[in-house]
Amino acid sequence: MDGEVKPRRLTRSNRNKMIAGVCGGLAEYLRMDPTVVRVLYILISVVSAAFPGIVAYIILMFLMPPPEEATA
Repeated sequence: MDGEVKPRRLTRSNRNKMIAGVCGGLAEYLRMDPTVVRVLYILISVVSAAFPGIVAYIILMFLMPPPEEATA
């Protein structure tokens, strides 16, 4: 079927990648601007003394699968 809608998957991003694509992948999944997600991540990290935010990013970097290659 051509009109099939694929379910959204939380993956890292190749298009909106700065370090590992974690914030870009979250932005694509939530359909938000990647800059907004990055700013929110930084603000939450600073408020929580930075260390938990860095650890969360590193964990997500390994847990989030890489994006699927586009098949054309």
